[in-house]
Amino acid sequence: MKPVVALVGRPNVGKSTLFNRIAGSRQALVDDFPGVTRDRHYALAQWNDVEFMIIDTGGFLSADDDYFASQIKEQLTHAVREADAVVFILDGRAGVHPYDRELADFLRKEQKPTYFLVNKVESPKQEDDLTEFYSLGMDQFYQVSAEHGIGVGEFLDDLVDGFLPMEPEEAPDENIIRIAIVGRPNVGKSSLANKLFGENRVVVNEKAGTTRDAIELRVEHKGKTFVLVDTAGIRRKGRVREKLEKLSIVKSLKSLDDCDVALILIDSQEGVTDQDIHVAGYAEKRGCGAVFLYNKWDLLSEEEKNQKEFIKNLRMKAKFLSYAPVLTISALTGQRCHRILDEVLKVYDEYCTRINTGTLNRIIEDAVYREEPSLHKGRRIKFYYSTQVASRPPCFVCFVNYPSAVHFSYKRFLVNQLRQMIPLEKTPIKLYFREKTGKIDFSSKTRESERIKEKKKRITQKREKQRKEQSRKKQLRDQQNG
Repeated sequence: MKPVVALVGRPNVGKSTLFNRIAGSRQALVDDFPGVTRDRHYALAQWNDVEFMIIDTGGFLSADDDYFASQIKEQLTHAVREADAVVFILDGRAGVHPYDRELADFLRKEQKPTYFLVNKVESPKQEDDLTEFYSLGMDQFYQVSAEHGIGVGEFLDDLVDGFLPMEPEEAPDENIIRIAIVGRPNVGKSSLANKLFGENRVVVNEKAGTTRDAIELRVEHKGKTFVLVDTAGIRRKGRVREKLEKLSIVKSLKSLDDCDVALILIDSQEGVTDQDIHVAGYAEKRGCGAVFLYNKWDLLSEEEKNQKEFIKNLRMKAKFLSYAPVLTISALTGQRCHRILDEVLKVYDEYCTRINTGTLNRIIEDAVYREEPSLHKGRRIKFYYSTQVASRPPCFVCFVNYPSAVHFSYKRFLVNQLRQMIPLEKTPIKLYFREKTGKIDFSSKTRESERIKEKKKRITQKREKQRKEQSRKKQLRDQQNG
């Protein structure tokens, strides 16, 4: 699961403004009037190739000051306990408020990693008035302006550094595999869940939107436990108006965050639609494994059942999931449904793959030797060292001298080399670049030989010096004896 970051603070300190800036969109309503945000608002964010979930919360108030204060505090408490890190936002113009002290005491009791941000700092003159914030018991704070972006980048650098798992994480229970069944409304998700479960556990109706909540079903297959999550259909944002449907879609997307493999259903009669591609994009962004399922295959005529053409069309429109297997099924009749869990097992095995560091470095070294990266400002991009930092999905980090200069096409080349050599043909792969020096340079074979030559040269010089010293001493002895 991706790290979760909660933004907290009293009303009108700029939480939603910072939320929109980090998320890269204007998802949260922003206004100078306090109390605009009341519910928890989730968004997926990314910084330095690290993805995390960010939560915007309502302004913290005492229970007697506002009709919604108790509900907002309850939502804030849930967000803090769900989060891996908390960002406490303060107002650099208004100074320390009694609510700030109350919230600081609450966060200390929760014992979550907390970052203190003093917002609305837009001029050097304000910096002299910020010392009072140390009275909240913090060691340090970041001076930022969420509206103008000042200081936000430096804060995010420190934030995501704590999220990159440089040590292997604890091995999950390999006997439990979570599967999310996702797709547009009325493509047969609930019918498939019932078929895999073995009985009619979920309500099925031809009317779109029958499933509202995410329903979990446990299935045993070949000694493994599968948790099937039947989700609500995901429609285009422009067509979603009812609050209940919005909440259902949020739970569907959260199911993708929690799952190991997503079963993406497509209606064979309608073919691949733009919304099918959007749903596939959600799965790809969340880094889970994926299997495409062309459902309702039994309703096609014999002339229409051109499986190669269907797969070719899907590959053209969803190139970003070219590694995902494709099956044609019928959830109603059970046609080829018995192959689904077997395919999920194959995807999951690759999804959990770990590779030793020596093998990984040899693969990267060989790839760089055969196809060197392009120059950056006249200098060669050098690959020093590579390591796997996580699995589910496999995540690799390459330490280079110019991380931001590695072109996306070269990154794609390295990912393809990893797919071929490990092999990892059915799982997403995450590849990151970090700056590092002092390791063996894969892009040049001469450094080690130069070091050896220099060592031999020093040894030769030392021996020559010893020979001359012995010759000088011999001459002195000859003179004394003569």
